[in-house]
Amino acid sequence: MNVFWGLMIPFAGTALGAACVFFMKKELNPLVQKGFLGFAAGVMVAASVWSLLIPAMDMCAGMGKLAFIPAAFGFWLGIGFLLFMDRHVPHLHLDSEENEGPKCNLKKTTMLVLAVTLHNIPEGLSAGAVFAGAMSGNETVTMAGAFALAIGIAIQNFPEGAIISMPLRGNGMSRKKAFVYGTASGAVEPIAGGLTLLLAKYITPVLPYLLSFAAGAMIYVVVEELIPESSEGEHSNIGTLAFAAGFVLMMVLDVALG
Repeated sequence: MNVFWGLMIPFAGTALGAACVFFMKKELNPLVQKGFLGFAAGVMVAASVWSLLIPAMDMCAGMGKLAFIPAAFGFWLGIGFLLFMDRHVPHLHLDSEENEGPKCNLKKTTMLVLAVTLHNIPEGLSAGAVFAGAMSGNETVTMAGAFALAIGIAIQNFPEGAIISMPLRGNGMSRKKAFVYGTASGAVEPIAGGLTLLLAKYITPVLPYLLSFAAGAMIYVVVEELIPESSEGEHSNIGTLAFAAGFVLMMVLDVALG
């Protein structure tokens, strides 16, 4: 049951962020949006390093100087997976009129939700992988560390929920419907995490690869989308400072709770 609630923590962050649509009348200020995106990027980079890549290499310590190989291989698999999804799933980024991926006739709102959903797939995989590692009794991954990662993802999901629901409301959608769309974008996280746990018996032997796979997928999202969107236009330093704040917060959470 603890693991179940652990997997639901990131989803709760998205839902709480999407609920901002009930309390805020206007769209997010562009500067606030830059800060949110930078903060989310910082959390994801720190989580990739401290909660995923370092444990992946620690698990392979018996390989000596070659302990980096599973982590490096899994990392590139994660990059490749997100690159494939980016090319083959139609989605639309904020402040963009033309969708990425294959041409389609989907509504703009649907493609916005798909864009955030793509972000959330690696986060769900990473949470499930870390909890699977903790349940397997692996000394390099603790249950406290797994919860630290889940809390960190939830914190960065809060602004993501607001970033998706507020523009939908600004485009004329009802508050309730905008909240549902924003929340739905995070539903993939507990699903991906749950599937990972269901396959834990088979995953445990390749856990270092899976952890680094999730790290690679998260880094792809950060470099491809979050950092460019937080840095474009004026006042790009806001996104940079928010990135630093998110990175330090996730680092503190991982060290203090892990």
